[in-house]
Amino acid sequence: MKHLEIKQQILQKIIEYQTIIIVRHIKPDGDCIGSSLGLREILRLSFPGKKILSLGKMKSTYLEFVGSEDKEVDSVIYQESLVIVVDTANRERIDDDYYHKSKYLIKLDHHIPVEDYGNINYVREDLPATALIIADFYNSFKDILKINQMAAAALFVGTITDTGRFKYSGVNADVLNLSAMLLEQNINLSSIYTHLYTKDKNEFKLHGYVLNKFKTTKNGVAYFIITRRILKKFRVSIEAASALINVLDSIKGHLIWMFFIESKQRVFRIRLRSRFISINELASRYNGGGHAQASGATVYSNRQIKQIINEADLMVKEFKMQNPGVF
Repeated sequence: MKHLEIKQQILQKIIEYQTIIIVRHIKPDGDCIGSSLGLREILRLSFPGKKILSLGKMKSTYLEFVGSEDKEVDSVIYQESLVIVVDTANRERIDDDYYHKSKYLIKLDHHIPVEDYGNINYVREDLPATALIIADFYNSFKDILKINQMAAAALFVGTITDTGRFKYSGVNADVLNLSAMLLEQNINLSSIYTHLYTKDKNEFKLHGYVLNKFKTTKNGVAYFIITRRILKKFRVSIEAASALINVLDSIKGHLIWMFFIESKQRVFRIRLRSRFISINELASRYNGGGHAQASGATVYSNRQIKQIINEADLMVKEFKMQNPGVF
């Protein structure tokens, strides 16, 4: 009942405002882009007389097929606008300079609550993607809201990227029912999966290199360090290299896997993934955060690299001692 009441409040604010600006987090991924563009399309279809914008400064080339965001607007526009921030746990990660100037602010998110920065903070930890929060929102008000193939495709992209194609924890009947509702719009699955998961030759060569060179710890952490020299050698972008994280996802007995990607001199962005073990608190100790089994972080030295690997290894050791035979 509480969810319905909050959704009704959000719908009332959407109806109330003539200009609505949707923003998302820095370093955009499939869920934040899919959520932003999917929500924009639903609102444009449902309220054709309103001005609905999707904004973000940092871009992601591999997600360009989902659609285009709008051009930046003058900060004055925000003063009479409703701003909806999607898929962003805290203010620091919002990829917009003027969101705080809005007349009214709504937060839509599925991460562990760390900061209530909106006038309405609608956080659904029970749904593994913000795209699903928006799909559920549409489903609650089908008599008022409209959806089409474009909106459904964007929300489906957000869903499959944040659930690892329905492999991660949190996938349940509600998730699959909402996904089935999106599929009713006859979205092109082949096209979506082709854009997301096919790789060019250089990426495949790096893929092979990772399989030959990855390292493991005593208790079951697999990891690989991608330096700028390696990126240059294989002519692969940071974004493309980061997408290879799940190359290490199926090693028996290894419950955490990590990629360290050198984005600047001695600055390593980390992608962390796991089975069974929650890693978001570990990530939060190293300038990051995220989901229970899919998080990101940043370290600034070889010492910190060793430190986070050792902490992850200890987590695996403790889990195996407490859960013999599960893994």
